[in-house]
Amino acid sequence: MGLFSGKRVVLGVSGSIAAYKAVSLARMLVQGGATVTPVLTNAASQFVGPTTFSVICGRPTITDMWAPARAGIIDHVEVAASADVIVLAPATADLITRVALGRADDPLAAICLSSTAPLLIAPAMEEGMWEGCQPHVETLIKRGAVVIPPGVGSLASGREGAGRFPEPEVVAGWVENKLAPSDLSGMRIAVTAGPTRAYFDPVRFITNPSTGKMGYEIARAAARRDATVKLISGPTTLAPPIGVGDGVGVETTSDLLAACEAATARCDALIMAAAPVDFAPASVAATKLKKAVIADEDGRWCPIMEPTNDVLATVTRASRRFVAVGFAAETSDVRKNAIAKLHKKSLDMIVANDIGKDGVGFGSDTNEVEIFFADGRTSSVPLGPKREVAEVVVTAVAREIARRQDLHEVVEEV
Repeated sequence: MGLFSGKRVVLGVSGSIAAYKAVSLARMLVQGGATVTPVLTNAASQFVGPTTFSVICGRPTITDMWAPARAGIIDHVEVAASADVIVLAPATADLITRVALGRADDPLAAICLSSTAPLLIAPAMEEGMWEGCQPHVETLIKRGAVVIPPGVGSLASGREGAGRFPEPEVVAGWVENKLAPSDLSGMRIAVTAGPTRAYFDPVRFITNPSTGKMGYEIARAAARRDATVKLISGPTTLAPPIGVGDGVGVETTSDLLAACEAATARCDALIMAAAPVDFAPASVAATKLKKAVIADEDGRWCPIMEPTNDVLATVTRASRRFVAVGFAAETSDVRKNAIAKLHKKSLDMIVANDIGKDGVGFGSDTNEVEIFFADGRTSSVPLGPKREVAEVVVTAVAREIARRQDLHEVVEEV
């Protein structure tokens, strides 16, 4: 099932050189299962013709306020009433100003004025124009519109500055967020991701192959469902997911523990997708260790290692109200090991995978997991993109949060 299946999207395109990127955005939305109605301003038609959008979307492109009604249906009125979201991409200063002032002088402005659907705006203009239309931007934000921050870089004029149209995949991500259910609204979710490191000296350390992809997808999935997400991440090259606020960067397992203790003081769920190292050197040298100094007579180096703090067991040891979710990356006896970890660390659920299988685990873009719950329930998620696996995990977490809240309400009533 596509990310936008069954959703009706109005794609409003205005007169910017970035209009060509709206074609790619339209294709992404259609491929994701959305019914996309393209609406072009007269200026937009100077850059990309309406036929292009009609072919991509499989629907007529609306350009004319005065087109004859079809069987009594006025296109822009019908579209305004049925839309699930209106996306203005690219949105010029002229369009933003007209929508903010409540103008209805073309089909696109009229749709924005009369529809109750969420409004998502992706600006594209010169920096001076972006600064000049800020009062209108603020007006739209106060009305509930979401404005995607424009990029900074080379503009159509050749100047550098703020005003670049976001890439189509970024806009599609914001659309996805707007169309997602809000079953985690008001919830605070802490998500850990990536590896940790244990240093021997300033240049040598041990770690593991975790890339953080699974944790980042979980953070993205929770944010799109309107949770307030605290992403605690070890070293990774990944960009913060859309909708996730300022995260916490950690490097060592001790850093991770401190960040988790701070986050769980006020959170509704902790999803521990990070892969902390289990052992660290007993001592850390202040300067680089020389090979000739640390090697024994056989040329070997056998540093003394000590166990690191068990982050998940430590934060779940005290009485808690938050839902605790662990991960178990196994190469054998997956079920047995996962269930043992579930009970040993007093978790509500644990997500287990067999990293010995192709396409599963560290570094891959796909995953296959089995979820074990404290009450004995299990749920299997077949091999698929980590984004889809994350959605299943977050759905299970949302249900656990609701279940826990219901239990608390019953206890308080008694």
